[in-house]
Amino acid sequence: MSKYDRVYNFSAGPSMLPVPVLEKARDELLNYHGTGESVMEMSHRSAEYQEIIDRAEADLRDLLKIPDNYKVLFLQGGGTLQFSMVPMNLLRKSKKADYIITGNWAKKAYEEATKFGDIRIAATSEPDHYSYIPKCGRDDFREDADYVYICYNNTIYGSHFNYIPDTGDIPLVADMSSSFLSEEVDVSKFGLIYAGAQKNVAPAGVTIVIVREDLLGFADEKTPIYLDYATHAKKGSMYNTPPCFTIYMAGLVFQYLKSIGGVKAIHEIDVKKAGKLYDYLDSTDFYRTGIEPEDRSLMNVTFVTGNPELDAKFVAEAKEQGMINLKGHRSVGGIRASIFNAMPPEGVDKLIEFMKQFEAKNR
Repeated sequence: MSKYDRVYNFSAGPSMLPVPVLEKARDELLNYHGTGESVMEMSHRSAEYQEIIDRAEADLRDLLKIPDNYKVLFLQGGGTLQFSMVPMNLLRKSKKADYIITGNWAKKAYEEATKFGDIRIAATSEPDHYSYIPKCGRDDFREDADYVYICYNNTIYGSHFNYIPDTGDIPLVADMSSSFLSEEVDVSKFGLIYAGAQKNVAPAGVTIVIVREDLLGFADEKTPIYLDYATHAKKGSMYNTPPCFTIYMAGLVFQYLKSIGGVKAIHEIDVKKAGKLYDYLDSTDFYRTGIEPEDRSLMNVTFVTGNPELDAKFVAEAKEQGMINLKGHRSVGGIRASIFNAMPPEGVDKLIEFMKQFEAKNR
């Protein structure tokens, strides 16, 4: 167990939250700032809650240096709803979009988008079990495409874009759910970024959308009003009752990140954590990871022993030692250590020590 008497939760989501954030939420749970009520009970139309959501947006803008010509939306429906909202809002001229398929979530997004327009796979690593990120540039995309879509980090296979595709004047859309706030990104290179909160930001329930203003207002007139980004942009994410408590929790995470030095500081920690784990994996032939080194994720480290029964034994014995949710995604099996921002370095150290012991006993 950790120094906080808590397990190390290697889940791909919902994932760990920083202990100082949980402690602050605990202290404010019954009586938020002298209001005599919990944020969970608070009217989203109250001045107190407006202050909470305004600060959350301001802190996020500060952390990511979001330009003024981008809207920040706090929505519901998870990343899955964005598979639909993106094409419904951004297929505005040619009704064409190009997708780079690098894992299950990008493929699901592509399949959903085909319901709404002429959607093309510009590149895919599926024939090679998503073991790498295809290198694409401007010439790989149709000149009249309304947008290009990527999934920036792939939780299931453990890969990550180590570059931002050059799409020229075509808006680039990125699902950053599992790498959001783990690295600095130039928001201006994207037309739209979205992220489900349950990896690095908050409990499940809110999805953050960062969208360039000139891309708003093009949804078809038959688009349900709730699925039009412009609806939420005009109302400051308050068209209806938002996921109030989850937004509050996200705001606490933003405050915490700023207190430790921002995204740059947490990225340095993430690089060290992942580096230790990959260095060990590269030093042994007992475990194998199938992702090309240059495309490895800092957030999701996947590996196998080569024996499904041994993989299951690994997961079970790790749980007995306070390390939970190490089972790989149900679609691929194996082992997956999700080491998001809130995973403390000592959690990775304990995992590596366990891996060494497990190897010694089972080789």
